[in-house]
Amino acid sequence: VLAGYPWDSEDEEAVLVNNKCQCVTVTSKLVPSKENPEEEVVERNIRILVPLQARENISDPLSPLRTTFVYRMTELCRKCNPVEIELGGEIHQVQQSTSCDVPETCYTYNRDKCYSSTFPFLYQGETRSIQAALTPASCYVD
Repeated sequence: VLAGYPWDSEDEEAVLVNNKCQCVTVTSKLVPSKENPEEEVVERNIRILVPLQARENISDPLSPLRTTFVYRMTELCRKCNPVEIELGGEIHQVQQSTSCDVPETCYTYNRDKCYSSTFPFLYQGETRSIQAALTPASCYVD
């Protein structure tokens, strides 16, 4: 799943996965082999940021704190955006993953997506439920 690196760059890491939803970055780099310094091997680094104070339901600030974080490489690497390819002279739209019908688990806010929550608001002695944007920059047009 995580094969590949740029052929034209020396001493640079290639980003294979940058999953902002689960705060994971996977990089790949060619390094000299420890057994045979004349050969190069692929070194992969997995960087996981565990968001503190993450909620079980990120859209509900009152939900319990998340204590379990699960990372599956097949989910991190899935690409669900359709891609156009040409087969036999015809253009087809295909997905690069087979598990796109399963919703992605997010441990933090995707800043490109609008999240909102309903909360009680006390005004002049009356409690009302109102919607509030949890990511205002993504919810409102300039």
